[in-house]
Amino acid sequence: MIEEASVLSGLEVPSVGSSGYFPWLNRAPNLISRTSTLRISGAFSWDSEKLDFPRKKRTNKKLISDKFTCKMGDAKEEGTTKDTTISGNMIFEPILEDGVFRFDCSANDRAAAYPSFSFIKPKDRDTPISSQKLPTYIPVFECLLGQQIVKLELPAGTSLYGTGEVSGQLERTGKRIFTWNTDAYGYGSVTTSLYQSHPWVLAILPNGEALGILADTSLRCEIDLREDSVIQFIAPSSYPVVTFGPFSSPAAALKSFSRAVGTVFMPPKWALGYHQCRWSYDSADRVLEVSRTFREKDIPCDVIWIDIDYMNGFRCFTFDPERFADPKTLADDLHQIGFKAIWMLDPGIKHEKGYFVYDSGSEKDVWVQKADGEPYLGEVWPGPCVFPEFTQAKARSWWANLVKDFVSNGVDGIWNDMNEPAIFKTVTKTMPESNIHRGDEEFGGCQNHSYYHNVYGMFMARSTYEGMKLANSGRRPFVLTRAGFIGSQRYAATWTGDNSSSWDHLHMSISMTLQLGLSGQPLSGPDIGGYVGNATPRLFGRWMGIGAMFPFCRGHSEMGTADHEPWSFGEECEEVCRLALKRRYRLLPHIYTLFYIAHTTGVPVATPLFFADPKDPSLRKTENSFLLGSILIYSSTLPNQRIENLNLTLPKGIWSRFDFGDSHPDLPALFLQGGSIVPLGPVHQHTGEANPSDDISLLVALDENGKAEGVLFEDDGDGYGFSLGAYLLTHYLAELESSVVTVKVSRTEGSWTRPNRRLHVQILLGGGAKIDAWGTDGDVLQVTFPSGQEVADLVATSEKEYHHQLESAKTLQDVEEVPEHKGVSLSKTPIELKGACWSVKVIPWIGGRILSMTHLPSGIQWLQGKIEINGYKEYSGTEYRSTGCTEEYSFIENSICLIQGCKTKVCLRKHNLLHPKGTESLWAKMMMEATRMEEYSIYQTWKRQEKTRKYGCK
Repeated sequence: MIEEASVLSGLEVPSVGSSGYFPWLNRAPNLISRTSTLRISGAFSWDSEKLDFPRKKRTNKKLISDKFTCKMGDAKEEGTTKDTTISGNMIFEPILEDGVFRFDCSANDRAAAYPSFSFIKPKDRDTPISSQKLPTYIPVFECLLGQQIVKLELPAGTSLYGTGEVSGQLERTGKRIFTWNTDAYGYGSVTTSLYQSHPWVLAILPNGEALGILADTSLRCEIDLREDSVIQFIAPSSYPVVTFGPFSSPAAALKSFSRAVGTVFMPPKWALGYHQCRWSYDSADRVLEVSRTFREKDIPCDVIWIDIDYMNGFRCFTFDPERFADPKTLADDLHQIGFKAIWMLDPGIKHEKGYFVYDSGSEKDVWVQKADGEPYLGEVWPGPCVFPEFTQAKARSWWANLVKDFVSNGVDGIWNDMNEPAIFKTVTKTMPESNIHRGDEEFGGCQNHSYYHNVYGMFMARSTYEGMKLANSGRRPFVLTRAGFIGSQRYAATWTGDNSSSWDHLHMSISMTLQLGLSGQPLSGPDIGGYVGNATPRLFGRWMGIGAMFPFCRGHSEMGTADHEPWSFGEECEEVCRLALKRRYRLLPHIYTLFYIAHTTGVPVATPLFFADPKDPSLRKTENSFLLGSILIYSSTLPNQRIENLNLTLPKGIWSRFDFGDSHPDLPALFLQGGSIVPLGPVHQHTGEANPSDDISLLVALDENGKAEGVLFEDDGDGYGFSLGAYLLTHYLAELESSVVTVKVSRTEGSWTRPNRRLHVQILLGGGAKIDAWGTDGDVLQVTFPSGQEVADLVATSEKEYHHQLESAKTLQDVEEVPEHKGVSLSKTPIELKGACWSVKVIPWIGGRILSMTHLPSGIQWLQGKIEINGYKEYSGTEYRSTGCTEEYSFIENSICLIQGCKTKVCLRKHNLLHPKGTESLWAKMMMEATRMEEYSIYQTWKRQEKTRKYGCK
């Protein structure tokens, strides 16, 4: 029976005939149906014309236009019928390897399922294997009104993670999200759909074992984890679910998952350095100025990013003839000082005859089409645009060849943005679901946009990746994508989108980065310092300290904010950033090794603290620390809490604190797990300065038995020689016997010859104290271990120096200069107003700026606001509805009324001024289908003098 809170509850529908089939509820591609009226509580509320999903991937052909046909399914095809309710245990078969099972509602549903976008080899999902194992947990299903509900109940005390790119808490129990790639500018902690879709949950059982479950569908999917120890998926029928495990550990489950969906591409080593970005460094001169300042100030950095303003009128693959007249010379100048350059490419191609990209794409017929067969036009940065059909091989080849030519300008990497795909001037923020994609047969063939929406960004990233390989097969491509799906890690890195400069987002960035790693994407990180709004010196310095330990390390900020380079917040903050980034560069040999492990095994680079002891429930909700291999990064994400004031929760065993003489109240504390050895390198300004003959350091933490081991991966740092054996993988071993620690190479892999270099061994004693010795790498090195009293004295001295260093450090300020507005100082303290069903957070300045609005029964947030330097959005003269869409106006009056299904009414009146003309316009009236809230209406009335909308212009 469906729960009251389910999206299928509270239906009020018109009569649809004797069949009992409600076609408007089925959000699958291809079948068109109409209803005249609709009221839904707790479900999507549809327009009068919506599309219905087929039940079979290749069945009837129906003409959609006179220009092409699409393959579509009949509602009464084989598979579970839509006019009945069917439920029960799912049937299963073993696939891929022992411990992996595919579940379907029936044999007919198994045959009717669409191809997998997640599996690196889709046939692996469809091919049973011989296995003696049976699944430990069997999901149950219910099919009702075209929706397939899958529920998996696990033992009490199970902790839930994954779900991909999601905001909010690390442990996901109590949360519900929807997989629908969305341009989520300024998202909040309870926003339910972000830029990527990962219908995947990783469950940690009470005994520490791990089980993963994948709902293998590209369609909009609800992941409901609101009930303790229960995983529920709701998506249009029919789709299989695949379980991985239970396995002995979360790492083992993720290894199995990665053998199905693929591992992260091996990044070039330079991509693991620091990246500096801004919207926008708007000229070649400014790009060089920022890059040279890094070198002058001795702040390590490898990459400078060039946002959309380098283009000529936002036309992809072009350069502004004045500000970026000679990109090749710019690239050469950057390369001379050790910088790589990454340039942005969006999917929107300006609809303009004479523009070579539009002309060639039109000639090859590669544009996404409307239902009538004409190319779809949507507004983005250049104005009206067409969009490449990345689901089609010929379109991907066309794009890849454009990328190949583009790279010849000295392009080192490419940034795919806006590829959800994002569209301006539309409430849905994307193209209509009725649009037609003429996809390759292997992906499901011709379908409408709802089928391909969530994988559009992944296919664009794949096309870009393949184009970079065409340009130079001897170099590893580097692509960053905003939108993605399960499997995107094979082609691109990602980041957590348009976050905000706030302490909440700093804290949340840790969980978001870890969650992506637990969902198969280990090469990720946030915009350090926050993209939206202005950071304070303390916030920026603290964020840089944490962000320097993330797998992907990039600072980025939007137009209209203050400068956010490391030196932009004063000398004290600049020094904290310098220390933080030098830490990263010392750790690059370790980080690069972790990426080799991630590439070859699927184990994430950064992992939650519970990976150190999955059986310990006290570690499962820790959100201010994480593991970088065997290094524990412990940070403070509260503005008034210095690192020395943290109440540390360490896993069982030995954890030895260490630093590089750089401890600071705004930098994380570092610990090394007993039994571990991590390799370190010298600090360079960029990775190009490194040489195989550089000194190598080993940081050693012995375990209770006096042993430790670790590994170092080395190769050219680029290219694919490593895949042919051209690398050196060294396993180091340290053992304490009779007061002597012996450090040696236990075994090696690869054909590389060991460089002739010095070896520096540092053995941690606790409390930051250590002893060290020098030798030659590859030789046996013996170090005399001090007596117990000598160790105690060294530890005491080290602790004293550590605390003195923290106490003498200058505290970073957590304030920014905010001008007074209309004679009233700007308050940043929110007040929460609660009704029966709503919680509204407001700032008590001039009547109250709405900061956020949350529906209490569902926990879904309707809007997320921000505080700006020049006042709130209503009063600043410019309102940013989303990136690329602004409204400029003179504010007169704003009142909002919420009329809810639970009969509660909330009214907020902002400011009582009269409009000169006495006119009043209805600004917005929405039925919030996209969030599946309980039914309500929102009436927002604005009184303004004049209003001018601007789209597509940065």
